[in-house]
Amino acid sequence: QVQLVESGGGLVQAGGSLRLSCAASGRTFSSRAMGWFRQAPGKEREFVATISWSGGSTYYANSVKGRFTISRDNAKNTVYLQMNSLKPEDTAVYYCVAGAGGTTVTSWGYWGQGTQVTVSS
Repeated sequence: QVQLVESGGGLVQAGGSLRLSCAASGRTFSSRAMGWFRQAPGKEREFVATISWSGGSTYYANSVKGRFTISRDNAKNTVYLQMNSLKPEDTAVYYCVAGAGGTTVTSWGYWGQGTQVTVSS
């Protein structure tokens, strides 16, 4: 079992930065891919970024590529999402995920409760 707790969301102006953290519990954290999804009001949940168990491979949605960076610290059981040059369209609830990997919702077996990110124009 893996439990995920996100933190670091908040309100930021367009062009600003935020760093989300996701603390994971469970002995198998370091062997699982991790990722982030987001869901804006009235929209479907969408893939943001994923990182392999070793941290050696990352993949991003086109909408965030070049602005967001995913990383992990297996010694701390934590995954991060550094978000720079934020835009109002980045406003959403951000969810941390753990599992086998992929860009679809059904690819991931474990989800956090989500953290709100709001970007004002």
